[in-house]
Amino acid sequence: MAQAMTYYKQAIKTELPSMNRPGINAFLGDIAVSEDPDKTIAAGFYRMEKSDEPLVYEYHYHEMKIIVEGEMLITDETGNQVHATVGDVFYFPKGSVITFQSPSYGIGFFCGQRKEGEG
Repeated sequence: MAQAMTYYKQAIKTELPSMNRPGINAFLGDIAVSEDPDKTIAAGFYRMEKSDEPLVYEYHYHEMKIIVEGEMLITDETGNQVHATVGDVFYFPKGSVITFQSPSYGIGFFCGQRKEGEG
């Protein structure tokens, strides 16, 4: 029996909840989550606005991200920094520590190997 697809019209316009980090204008929301209990994946959007402080995030899961709007400065724990713009794709392995900043704002679409809300 075929599985029906799920469609999320204009999902990029979804209002994202704050990550609640003082001095950091960062927002993250899961849009879709798989129902596979053994290999769950979650996908959604991350928005970073110009902030007083950068967001330092430790990944407890594997994630892929593509910048879909704006720009971000993304730095890994080795000091490697990328000025990310629309179309740039990243892989953040489990255990990596990544710092996010934006000189204006940026939106990334992510797909991570985690359960809903574990961001």
